[in-house]
Order: sequence, then C-alpha cells, then structure tokens
Amino acid sequence: MWLLEKGPQFLSKVRISGGGRCNVTHACFDPLALAENYPRGGKALIGPFHRFQPRDTVEWFARRGVRLKTEQDGRMFPTTDSSETIVECLVNAARKARVQMWTRRSLESAVRKILGGFTTVLSTGETADCDSLILASGGCRTASAGALAESLGHRIEPPAPSLFTFHIDSPWLKDLPGLSVEDVEVSIPSTKLQERGPLLVTHWGVSGPAILKLSAWGARTLQSLGYRFILRLNWLPGCNAETTAAALHSHKNEHPAKLVVSVSIQPLPARLWEKLVAEAGIPQTTRWTVISRTQLASLVNALCRMELTVVGKSLNKDEFVTCGGVRLREVDFKTMESRICPGLHFAGELLDIDGVTGGFNFQAAWTTGWIAGRSAANGRTPESSEEVFGTR
Repeated sequence: MWLLEKGPQFLSKVRISGGGRCNVTHACFDPLALAENYPRGGKALIGPFHRFQPRDTVEWFARRGVRLKTEQDGRMFPTTDSSETIVECLVNAARKARVQMWTRRSLESAVRKILGGFTTVLSTGETADCDSLILASGGCRTASAGALAESLGHRIEPPAPSLFTFHIDSPWLKDLPGLSVEDVEVSIPSTKLQERGPLLVTHWGVSGPAILKLSAWGARTLQSLGYRFILRLNWLPGCNAETTAAALHSHKNEHPAKLVVSVSIQPLPARLWEKLVAEAGIPQTTRWTVISRTQLASLVNALCRMELTVVGKSLNKDEFVTCGGVRLREVDFKTMESRICPGLHFAGELLDIDGVTGGFNFQAAWTTGWIAGRSAANGRTPESSEEVFGTR
C-alpha cells in the first residue's frame, strides 16, 4: 500500500488546525444530530455516521494511547493540546501497517485498465499499477483540484469558499478589535440566512462561530452576492424591539441621574455599549433622566437591528474549507466507491461535503476515510486491513 503526499510533510492541515491544538472532532454522538452540522452532504453522511462517528473516533485514538477531552462548546482536542500528538498517532499507525509513505510525490494521472485496477503516473515520472485507488486530495479550492476525478469520469460541483470572516469598513467597529460577545443573532435581510452564537470583532470586521456558521450555510448565496451585502445584528438575541425598549425604560427609572453611557444592559461589554450609545446619536453627557423618546428608539434599533455593510471576506485561518467537489450522487456512501469507475474511492473534502466549524470537517474526513479504506482493502489480508482501519 502506497500513501502519496504532494507536500513536504504529511497532515499539514492537521498540524495547524485549532491554532495548533487540533480540533479532532465534536462531542455529538447522535448520527442524525451530527449530520445537521453539514450545509452540504449531511443527508449522505447519515448512513456512514451510523458506522463510524465521533464516539468511534475517540475510541480509535484511545486504543493508540491518545486521549481526547471535551471543551464546553463540544469541541474535542487531545489532552496534550498539541496537534503533533494526532499527527504522530496517525503516522505511527500507518507505519505499523507497513504503508509505504512518500512525500513530495503526487499522482499526476490514473487510467483504469480493462480488466480492473489502474495504471498511474507519479509526479516523479514513475508508473505504478494498483488494484484500488483512494483520492483524498482535499477541498476543490480551484476547478483544477478535481481534475483527476474528472479524468476518471466524475463531475465536480464548482468550488465556493466556506467558513470565512466578514470585512466591514466601519470606523466605530474598528475601535473594538478583540472584543468578544458570547451570544449574538446575525442575519442577512436579503436572504433567509440567520445564525446565533459567539461573535468576535477583528481588525477587519467580524468573525467567531456565529459568523463562520452563517458563511458556511450561505457559501453559495454569498458568493453570488460578490461578498457585498447588509449584515444585521441583534446584540440581545431573544429580545425584540418591545422587550428591549421595556428594559431601557427600566434603566431610566432605576438610574435617572446616571449617564446613559455608564449603565449598560447586561451582558453587553461596556466598550460595546459605549459605541452603540454613540451610534444611536446619544451624547456621552446625556443622563437617563433627560433621554428623549427619539434617542431611546434609536438605541433600541442599534441594539436589535444594527446593520453593517459587508465589503469582502477572509478565509478562516484554521479551516480553509470550501464547498464543492465530487458530486455525491456519483459515490456509493456504503463503500465510498465511485458509481462510475469501479475501484476508485473518495474521502474527505474532495467530496462536495463541508461542515460548520467545531471539528465537523475532520469527522467527515475520518468517517469517509475509514469506510473508503476498509472497502479498498478488501483484497488485502484480514490482519493488515484490521490493523490499518481500526478494528483492533
């Protein structure tokens, strides 16, 4: 068995994921609930998740001496907080299974032979025959990334960035880099897109789980908009204009002599409250006792219906996820084998599958890779296939 890597080292994406900690998977152990975290490919993954899901991932690593821990938001990391732990485990498992691993060597072409199997040409000019072929070359960030699959008869859904942050050219927002708000509702009024969760203000705009989820579910829609649209924020999710106005009137009655800017609505950070008060057109010297109805209405709007103009995007540095790839209906998800080219299997982001942030993309890769590997290994001895693909 050969394993080819185009780059200078294996598992480079694993090394940098989660800020170098590696978000291995997510503590969601219900296949149906798990599948809901995939904007594209969720339905196709339900069956595979019944065979290999996060619980199996945890057990696979545990059998090899790597323990995972669960953080409050459900993300799972190695207890060492180092991606090198995961890299070493995977590489050692491959070596133990006597896999021949080659870096700086890629598959340039593959042709299926009449009687089965493939003749391949490597980037080094070498040729090699094989019975089965697994393509796990990563996301189709460019149309050419799926060229090998296309040469073997498959069609590629066009790529579109997923999991990206929003660029917003707003002076008051640029004064708040690093500010984190635990719960914000974000939506795009011109679409049906809406998400809720933590939001992070950056030097260039906004990021955080709420934004990344919105970008994932809206990947193709936002691409069609040229990444220029209105983003609406409700800083007090669960509250509408009426309940927010009532809360502000309560503040006015309880703190009549205090400055509006000094008494925020919880749990909003003080720095954010100051900016929202200013955006509502309320001078810093204004006290609650003299605030006008017009100013209160403007503040309610700033809190519940703040609108910002998005002028671009940046890919999330830890994810590099795109949607697009091999069409799912051309793949048998019981084996991850091509329905078009027998002996050809697919795994990971080369498929038109992508998940939201939180370990879901890695889990799709572990699941499809495990199934593809076992299917492709059917012609090998039971001992070697079990050793590689985790039944012992």
